[in-house]
Formats: sequence, structure tokens, C-alpha cells
Amino acid sequence: MEKPVRLTGLIITLNGERTLDRCLELLEFCDRVLIVDSFSTDATEEIAKKRGAIFIQHKFEGYFEQIQYGIDWLAENAPTEWIFFLDCDEVCTFELRKAVLEAIDNREGNTAYSVRRTTWYMDRFLKHGDAYPDRLFRLFRPEAIRLAELNGHPTYTPAGKHGQLEADLLHYSWPNFYNQLEKLNIYAERGAESMRKRGKKGGLAKALLHALWRFISVYFKRLGILDGKAGFIYALHGSFYTFVKYIRLDEGSWGAPYDHVFREANKNPESKRG
Repeated sequence: MEKPVRLTGLIITLNGERTLDRCLELLEFCDRVLIVDSFSTDATEEIAKKRGAIFIQHKFEGYFEQIQYGIDWLAENAPTEWIFFLDCDEVCTFELRKAVLEAIDNREGNTAYSVRRTTWYMDRFLKHGDAYPDRLFRLFRPEAIRLAELNGHPTYTPAGKHGQLEADLLHYSWPNFYNQLEKLNIYAERGAESMRKRGKKGGLAKALLHALWRFISVYFKRLGILDGKAGFIYALHGSFYTFVKYIRLDEGSWGAPYDHVFREANKNPESKRG
């Protein structure tokens, strides 16, 4: 097996042409970059290869599973001492680049570092609410991170001593509100399925109460109000996501009355006559 390189950038993609080129451009300080793609149909592969990234494809079985696949692939095929993980809609700032390089050169014994993530929303980077500082462990030694899933989102748990990088990772998640609503539908489904597996219960009352608390927490308690109009819409969107997630816990029976009537009508052709 080849000697491990010092630092590898790891990215998972699915139709990421909108932001991938800029993402890769600012990862040139890494010794190599691995992209794990979920069979994109846009220019993702072309952009990746133009930037010199290793490009592999793997069927998407879940968000954290895709990341773990990349970590395992590196261990078997292209070993690395450190991994810097990004989504393809995230961009490393020059300040974060400096912090990453300093961190992997330190002698403090840390094996993982969290970064601050700030999200572009409407016309600004959000700096309040639950959007900032959105701390995530993105720099780690391959053996020093434990990945899991909670409510449809990946969780990163360091297995050893860890620290914080005081620099921002820029997140360009949504190009417009239409796209945000499309993603809400996907994330709410994943979140409901995750909660269902853990035995959680939904219902209208829970959906309303949790949605209301989410808005109060993000907009007032965590000062999302200071992000202006963008902060209000972001908090409202998060509240609606919470409402949909709890409603979906019980949506499995919604089609039952229709299905029953439909079956009965097909059994008795006479019922179709007026």
C-alpha cells in the first residue's frame, strides 16, 4: 500500500455543477481530493476531472453512509493522515485554509476539529438563529470520527481528543426558494423515517407545538430576528419543516379510505352507474 498523504479533501456529490468548481478551486491546498458521486447527470464529473480530483461513483444509500464509503475507500485505496470533508455546495475560505493547515501541524494531540459553517440565504450570510455558528466536525483523522444519522441528517462524533477551528466554511445550499422547498420535502421524509424507527409519535398537536417552538427558538431565543427579512423567512421555513416532519409520522393511513372505496367500486360494476 502506498504511503499515506498528509491531507485529503473528501466531497460527496449529486448534480453539483452549480458550486463544485469553486469548491474544488479552493481545495488546491489538499494533497488530493476524492469525490464520491451518486451518478450525477450534469457536468459534475467533467468539472471534477478538470480539477484533477479522483472521481468514483457509488449508489446513494444514505447521507452518512456515503461519507463513510468515501472514508473506507481512502483507507483501502489511497490512505491519508487527515480528511477534510465538504459538501459540494460548501466553499473553504482562506482563513479556514490557514486554520486547517495549522491544525494538522499542531502537536496538541487532537484527532478532529469542528469548523463554523455559515449559510448564504436570500441576500446575506446568516449570523444568528440556529444557522450560525453551525459547528460540524469536518477535519479529522479517518479513524477518529464516528458517523451516524439523526432525523435525516448526519452526525459527526469525535472518537478522541478534539478542538475547534475559528474560521468559517461557506454554505451555498439553496439557489432559490423553490429549491429550498424541494429539499424540505426530501429532508422531512428522511427525518420522519428516522423518528419512526426510534418509535417517535407524530400527530397534529405535536406538529403544531414543535413547529411553534422551533420558530420561537430560532427567531427570538437565538436572535434570528437580527438577520432581518432573511432571518424571518429562514425561521419560518424551519418551523414548516418541523411541522411537515411530525405530520408525516402518521401519514401512512391517508390513502386507506380512498383505496377501500376504489376496491369496492371495482368489485361491483353496478355501483358505477348513476
